[in-house]
Amino acid sequence: MTSVSSGAPLESARRGSAPGTQHGSAPAPLLRRILLQGQYETITMLRNGEQLILAIVLPLLAMVGLTVTPLLDGLGSSRINVAVPGVLALCAMSTAFTGQGIATGFDRRYGVLRFLSTTPLGRTGLIAGKILAVLAVLFLQVLVVAAVAFVLGWQPNPAGWVPGLAILVLGAAAFTALGLLVAGTVRPEATLAITNLLWILLGALGGIVIPSERLPALAQAVVHFLPSGALGQALRDAFLDGSVNLGAVLVLLLWTAIAGGAAIRWFKWN
Repeated sequence: MTSVSSGAPLESARRGSAPGTQHGSAPAPLLRRILLQGQYETITMLRNGEQLILAIVLPLLAMVGLTVTPLLDGLGSSRINVAVPGVLALCAMSTAFTGQGIATGFDRRYGVLRFLSTTPLGRTGLIAGKILAVLAVLFLQVLVVAAVAFVLGWQPNPAGWVPGLAILVLGAAAFTALGLLVAGTVRPEATLAITNLLWILLGALGGIVIPSERLPALAQAVVHFLPSGALGQALRDAFLDGSVNLGAVLVLLLWTAIAGGAAIRWFKWN
């Protein structure tokens, strides 16, 4: 569904430089190096047409589709109010899991990760830059989705904004950890297939866009334990009722910790 090229870091590697360094000069402070890497990662994601389709166009189409069909009737005060939280969750999964996973997988294939991990940026700075890029793109996604949703009549609970955005960031952390785990342990082609397949399956049956009440009985039994189902339900509770679903938050924390720990343990830089 999407692919990511890594030309600029590869060119940096060929020139013997890295973000935040100049020939014949001392490396920039770590924070500046991370900001520069995050800026590069963000621009790369936004310039990729297929990534933009995955990050913006498909979530918007899903939101409009759910608004004009009766699938969500009876779950809230209006279709759009129920649809938007799930679409925001889908945005987080698109960018943090599928987009960043594929980008990292191909960076690893072309030797970019191996090179940058040996520069003053280091492995910590590289990962921090990727996380920063995910948050930056997610911020833009929220702005676009919210703007269109307000035009369609979205009326979120005012008390849900703070917990909702915090849960969205937590969900992005969980999916980033999962994306890095996949990208760091299998071949790039397999990463491409796995992340796109899971995006489709979790988007359709994982409770992220469609609440568990509207899913088949078998799916209802497991979606609450998936990061997709936990994130979707937690955001619906926040923006519909202004409440915090502590069970869903715990599930997201566990996925973040387990996937993050596994990525640290088994991630292969080349």
